Amino acid sequence: MPSAFSSILRDRQIRVPALTLVALAFTYASTMPYQSIIGINELGLSDRSYSGLIFFAALVNVATSLTLGIWSDKLSDRRPLVLALSVSGMLGFGMIYEFRTAGVFIFGMLVLIPISNSTYSILFASIRATTNRMDRGRAAAITSTVRALFSGSWALAPGLIGLYLINSQSMTPAYGIAALASLTCFCLYLFVAKPAPAGEASPSPNIGFFSSLGRIFSSHVLVRVCLMALLLGLQRLNSVVSPLIITNAAGGTVVDVGFMAGLVAFLEMPFMLMWGALQRRFRNVHVLALGALIYCLYLTLLSFASAPWQIYALVLINACGAAAILSVPITYLQDLIADRPGLGSSLVSVNTFIANGISASIFAAGTSFTGYSGTALLAAVVGLASVGLLLFLERDPRPARQPT
Repeated sequence: MPSAFSSILRDRQIRVPALTLVALAFTYASTMPYQSIIGINELGLSDRSYSGLIFFAALVNVATSLTLGIWSDKLSDRRPLVLALSVSGMLGFGMIYEFRTAGVFIFGMLVLIPISNSTYSILFASIRATTNRMDRGRAAAITSTVRALFSGSWALAPGLIGLYLINSQSMTPAYGIAALASLTCFCLYLFVAKPAPAGEASPSPNIGFFSSLGRIFSSHVLVRVCLMALLLGLQRLNSVVSPLIITNAAGGTVVDVGFMAGLVAFLEMPFMLMWGALQRRFRNVHVLALGALIYCLYLTLLSFASAPWQIYALVLINACGAAAILSVPITYLQDLIADRPGLGSSLVSVNTFIANGISASIFAAGTSFTGYSGTALLAAVVGLASVGLLLFLERDPRPARQPT
């Protein structure tokens, strides 16, 4: 059986979306670290206004991903959709870079950029439409490998862009870089991608929008999406609480925070490849449960950290568990609606939105009666309960029937 890498390289229908995801990662990685600095410090938005903007942008992103995911399943070729989304990114990022005003920033963040962010789920839907013809283990390994390539680009971009902007008086050139990355995505699909082979049209071209939403909100799907969000929420919470633990309980500095984040992101890539290989031999749910348990162990140990070296000693455990939580759920969520690649892949955006809310809730609950270290321990307890419930729900190895 060919390796996941060789399958990606040999199949154009997988290779082009994978390369586009690598380019797409630069749009996220070049802007997100500086987004609040630009919006608040450079363009004068208040903290409250910025928080509201981010919340409504997330809502637009979820609504767009769901709508386009449903629509994409009616298309025999997703190329025009990816091209249009890339243009949205070019305009959104490019306008912020060119005009550098609060009004343009709000419009771009609230309309054009959330629409462009739907490219992520559409590209994974394209890959899923191709891997549906393969055995499940090989398909899962390919998805995890593609996600690892995305993470590798994520790990590389911030450092390079930080070096580029080190002497700049403004961070807005980062949005110019993101616009160029969107242009790269556009060119890949315009000049390199080919139409889908004949016979790969949508199996359900006449299915309705509300019927599709009904499948998402069925108890079978919604409960499992929420479980995945609980696990992803642990990783989102760690991105908030670990810098606070490093600079408070552990006595570290912001340099430690930055170095730790970059090191973990770099190490996630090989661990994602490892989890992808394990998915060839074991059920997705068991691979995910193992990775989540490792992450719970990390959060538990993090809660007892009292010196920077102790946090650095947890890097491998952190990266190993985070890699599973970030990569394995993509296939798991797609499998919930396996016959609809676009709709199934849009669950990734729903999962992320719910996870951010769960992360904020755990942080608020934890810090209301304990400190940052106690909040990490609370997250570990939530994670253990989530793993137990996941294994209980998926105890039957036979695939569940999907509603029609």
